[in-house]
Parts: sequence; structure tokens; C-alpha cells
Amino acid sequence: MENLILDYVRAQKSELANEWTERMKTEADERVLKLVSEQVFNGTSSEFIDLIGSSLGGSKDEFRAKLSEFAEKVVRLGWPLHFVIEGVRTFSKMVFEGMQKKGYVTDENQMAVVYAFDRWISPLQNEVVDIYSRTWERTVSLQKIALQELSAPLIPVFEKITVMPLVGTIDTERAKQIMENLLTGVVKHGSEVVLIDITGVPVVDTMVAHHIIQAAEAVRLVGAKCMLVGIRPEIAQTIVNLGIDLNQFTTKNTLKKGVEAALELTNRKIIKVEGAK
Repeated sequence: MENLILDYVRAQKSELANEWTERMKTEADERVLKLVSEQVFNGTSSEFIDLIGSSLGGSKDEFRAKLSEFAEKVVRLGWPLHFVIEGVRTFSKMVFEGMQKKGYVTDENQMAVVYAFDRWISPLQNEVVDIYSRTWERTVSLQKIALQELSAPLIPVFEKITVMPLVGTIDTERAKQIMENLLTGVVKHGSEVVLIDITGVPVVDTMVAHHIIQAAEAVRLVGAKCMLVGIRPEIAQTIVNLGIDLNQFTTKNTLKKGVEAALELTNRKIIKVEGAK
């Protein structure tokens, strides 16, 4: 019976692809349709139909390889898992209805065809869920690594002076990343002064201050001085109210003042050239 289904899919491939694409456009939410052009959506839909059809014939390993490649593509395009599963269900329903209309399904073989569809679609759906989930988890993991690298960059601005701009909240995991980047960057750039800029940190509580103090102490142990800059008035008030001791820090309210202080610590300063406008 699987061969009967395969023969029908191959014979009606073009019609099935067009009908499936139109049906899925009505099922898709606006986000899915807006993310890609109609040409890309149609091309991907046609590729999906070919993939489903190939699950009936050919080797299982070859099908899994194609499915993995397709899953990476639709994850990048933003197709959610429920949309992909609905696509499999819709395609199987279209094939069965079409086979009934064309006379492939008769009273004599109807139950055998139904069982053949179940043997085809159920494992296919499980395979799609498994591969899609693995691909999604791998993509999220890679994105997380990339965000971690960007969440605490150490930027050299002058010789022996580096800046770490922090934006957003600081939790324990991110504090660990800050510490690692600081220590690695200080040694790599030969920094003598490190400016931690907290202008973009919305809240400085006891935990955040503890993490920053730990980072500063670690920097001191590798031979550099740490300076805290970007302290806004409301942050300063919070620090005082919480009784947080930052006496070991040189603190400045702006990055500009911090850079000027860092230059002085390294026996340099910015001067205005005569005649410059």
C-alpha cells in the first residue's frame, strides 16, 4: 500500500504542492508570512512537499539528512513547530482525499490504505518533532553563546586602558562571564586600568554590587586597577541606601571623566592643540 501512496504523490506532485501552499497560507499566522517573501515561502513549501514524499521511498538515513538540513532552514525562517506538524497533517489529509477521488481508495482496500497512512505519517511526525527540536535547541545554544560573548565585551580604547560597557541586568551567570572576560582581556591587552561602565545597568542592588566588587578584586590580583563609571544619581542614592561600600573603587559619573582619570593614572592626558577649532 505504501507503493500505492507513493505512486499517487509522484503523479500529483505539482497539484499537491500548489494546493498545500495555498492551504498553509491560510493556516500560517502573519508573523510567518511577513518573515519571508512569497517566493521564498513557495520555494520552501515545494521543498517540504518533496521531503514528505521522499519519506515514502529511499533510505531512512538519507531522509534524516535531508530533514536535518530542512529543519535548519525553517528554524532560520521562523517556521514554528506547530506549523510544520500541521503541514504534515494537512498533506496526508490532502493525499488521502485525492486518492479517494481518483479511485485509488476503494471499499475493498480502504482499511489497508488507512493502516498504510498511519505507518507512514505517525513515524514521520515523530521524526519531524525530534529533528526540529534538536535543531532548535542547537540554534538557541549557539545564539546564547554569541550573546554571552557580546554581553560583556572588553574594549581597548587607549594603550593600557580598556572599557567594559555593561547593558541590562546582571545575574550570576552573566557575572561569571564578566569575570572571565575581564581577566582574559586584561592579560591579552596588557591593561593597567579597566573602566567598568554601568550606564546601561538599570538597577544596582546588593547582588550586582557584590559581583562588581568581586570582578574588581580579580582585576587587581592580575595587576590592573578597576574604575567604576556611569554612576547615575539614582544609582548613587541606591548604593548609599543599601550601605554598599565602594571605597576601593575610583568612581566617576561619566565614561568621559573616567577615561580622563585613567589617562592620568597612566601618566597621560588629552590636550587641546593650538589653533584647533
